[in-house]
Amino acid sequence: MLSEKVAGLLNTQVNKELYSAYLYLDFANYYKERGLDGFANWYNVQVQEEVAHAQIMMQYLQDNDCSVVLEAIDKPIIKIQDFKTPLVESLNHERYVTGLIHTLYDAAYQDKDFRTMKFLDWFVSEQGEEEKNASDMITKFELFGNDAKALYDLDAEYKSRTYTAPSIMNE
Repeated sequence: MLSEKVAGLLNTQVNKELYSAYLYLDFANYYKERGLDGFANWYNVQVQEEVAHAQIMMQYLQDNDCSVVLEAIDKPIIKIQDFKTPLVESLNHERYVTGLIHTLYDAAYQDKDFRTMKFLDWFVSEQGEEEKNASDMITKFELFGNDAKALYDLDAEYKSRTYTAPSIMNE
């Protein structure tokens, strides 16, 4: 049985994951409107990943006889000033989410809730990957973003990204 605190934090995280999807959908729309379909695709795939993360957590709550409480999703308030802004804001956001996951993990640890800790191990690893991807996008943009041909090639690279359901969904 999950403690009230851990269940509450998991519910909060479900809603944070859905906000992440909403934020990345906003970034995808920004890039699409400016003709960078590859960047838009990259963020649309990210939207699918964030929704999957929320669904995984919802299923975990339900499997542990806990209710899922969906809250209103806030409108993203980031003012996008240039092509780089969403990239930087993505890294900042992923670092924020990592902190949330660590807080959740710590609550499970304090409760000696080893099953939830094991469940969260995947998310801890996933956040490392999310931060690296966001950081790599900034690095590539800083290297190539000011050159139109290189930006075109980078956009083409991001256009090839496809969604793959998280491995935890198949366990």
